[in-house]
Amino acid sequence: MQTELSKKLGVEHAVFGFTPFPAVAAAISRAGGFGVLGAVRYTAPDELKRDLDWIEAHVDGTPYGLDVVMPAKKVEGVTEADVEAMIPEGHRQFVKDTLAKYGVPELAEGEASGWRITGWMEQVARNQLDVAFDYPIRLLANALGSPPADVVARAHDQDVLVAALAGSARHAVKHKEGGIDIVVAQGYEAGGHTGDIASMVLTPEVVDAVDPLPVLAAGGIGSGQQMAAALALGAQGVWLGSIWLTTTEAELPSPRLIEKLLAAGSGDTVRSRALTGKPARQLRTEWTDAWDSADGPGTLPMPLQGLLVADAVSRIQKYEVEPLLGTPVGQIVGRMTSERSVQAVFDDLTRGFEKAVDRINRIAGRSGQ
Repeated sequence: MQTELSKKLGVEHAVFGFTPFPAVAAAISRAGGFGVLGAVRYTAPDELKRDLDWIEAHVDGTPYGLDVVMPAKKVEGVTEADVEAMIPEGHRQFVKDTLAKYGVPELAEGEASGWRITGWMEQVARNQLDVAFDYPIRLLANALGSPPADVVARAHDQDVLVAALAGSARHAVKHKEGGIDIVVAQGYEAGGHTGDIASMVLTPEVVDAVDPLPVLAAGGIGSGQQMAAALALGAQGVWLGSIWLTTTEAELPSPRLIEKLLAAGSGDTVRSRALTGKPARQLRTEWTDAWDSADGPGTLPMPLQGLLVADAVSRIQKYEVEPLLGTPVGQIVGRMTSERSVQAVFDDLTRGFEKAVDRINRIAGRSGQ
């Protein structure tokens, strides 16, 4: 599955795999794709350096990239404590009451939550870049629109391509105007933050809007047939995230969470603001139902919601409180029915792609050519 973009980056298959797990990113690159490590969870530069060292030692010389989260608007002089102080007491009480209803234990004294929204603050992302640009990354992706102009220039100075996610053709055009090299057209079906336009509609709209920039199709893709469809729609590759969550190299914090993912169907996700304050597709749970209920206080805007629920999410995951246990994941979860290695997933993707292309060739009367 080679395209002009995959050849430019020196990868065998135009499959870009986003993941928060270093072992998965490295395995994707070794399998012939392009692994992209999500950096949002790294609040300390030394932690990112440790994991980039590990990736560099395990990709066998193949290329890889980094995904950061840099907000479009910068607020000067605001600390995490300042943001915490903006959270209404009524929302804090709602979290306490919901956790108490399900008997969720407290974290041990002195134990901090394993996930904080501070990774969404611009200075944290800039610190991550100071680390990342010491490594031979080939791609820098930003999940919250176009990164600042100086970041784009810095990446280009180091021969690093810049990608940005878009949920509409209008957003994609802004990326092009901002000097972005690759647009990731992320459809409604995708896990995590996503817009409300489905991939089948969005991909060709974005391709036409930013031509001749390369476009990667994202959202609901987890089979070779879908990869072939993405190329038919004009994309130069695919961006996959959810499909890697149930691979054996992934490091999900809870065996019960893995079981829930394997048992879920494509209709068992919901686009909710419960996790971060922005619409994000995730497993539907009694936690998301509580926040989306008319009886609840309503979610707070980003980053307040993320700070509000950080400790609660950590407690739910640590103690595996099944009714509340969830994670961002796309509608492709319905195809994630068994734990497999990254290589096994790749083998299935490439076989399915070859079959789909052969089928189209037969329909077009080109069999054997």
